[in-house]
Amino acid sequence: MAQKRTLDAFFTAVPKRRRENEPDQDAGHSAHPAYPFPIANLPALMVRDVASLPARPGRRINDRPDLDLLYFEPYIPAYLGKQMFDFLRSELPFYRVEYDIKRGGYQTHIVTPRWTTVFGLDDTSYFDAGGTVTDKLSTMKANDKRYDRYRPRPIPQCLDALRKSTEAATNCKFNFCLVNYYASGADSISFHSDDERFLGAEPAIASFSLGARRDFLMKHKAPRPGESAAATEARGVKLALGSGDMVLMRGRTQSNWLHSVPKRTGKNQDDGGRINITFRRAMVKDGTENYYNYNVGRGPVYRWDKTSRQMVLWERG
Repeated sequence: MAQKRTLDAFFTAVPKRRRENEPDQDAGHSAHPAYPFPIANLPALMVRDVASLPARPGRRINDRPDLDLLYFEPYIPAYLGKQMFDFLRSELPFYRVEYDIKRGGYQTHIVTPRWTTVFGLDDTSYFDAGGTVTDKLSTMKANDKRYDRYRPRPIPQCLDALRKSTEAATNCKFNFCLVNYYASGADSISFHSDDERFLGAEPAIASFSLGARRDFLMKHKAPRPGESAAATEARGVKLALGSGDMVLMRGRTQSNWLHSVPKRTGKNQDDGGRINITFRRAMVKDGTENYYNYNVGRGPVYRWDKTSRQMVLWERG
């Protein structure tokens, strides 16, 4: 039986596909000293379409212990998802972050198995009209070593339009945007949870998929000492996320569940690529330092090359 539309969805105009000959104007660029290069703005017609989202109402998934998801299938319609995928892959700066960690007493060198980039600033500060990081309490230029190590940068217009739409649709507030590019099925992210203290209690994470369909897996965390193992026996979650889909993870989900995007093998490995956009809210400066450290780092900048159809090293002209 077809799902009934909600009252809000009934009165909300579904974005119409733009005619191929419909003109659009050059929308300019977002610029900031911390950007490696100016980032193109979404054309006005795309901004208009994004403002009218979501394409469908979300479906709640809460039939397992401690799980609270809102699943939009899709949030972004197919025609607009294709445009946004191509636009963001071409216009954003990306990084292949490397870092060292200790595992089992041994030093391990990690090369992030996907391309990453990040924008935003935690709740203690804001960007003034000139783009300077400003302390909210003193209204003076923020002076903190955590901002000195990696220069924070504002969310560019091409991503901020989607952030505003997501806030309106979910009644959540976000100040960070993380973008992952999975170049093929060989790129992945292992099981983890976004439960860092700098996100506060019961954080909401809005996760968008653009491009290739990929499996999104979830499993309940192992019980803590003294806890019952009953919840961990809950069956896992598997969502085959298509282009334009969005999953909002909220409530007790991050503190009790792990999620991952596994590798794809065989004939499905060369899948054309996938972009994952996540919006979240960092409460304190530690969040800003963490996100730039693991999603920008100190390495070189890469940019999509349309001729070779791969990420190539970007050099300042």
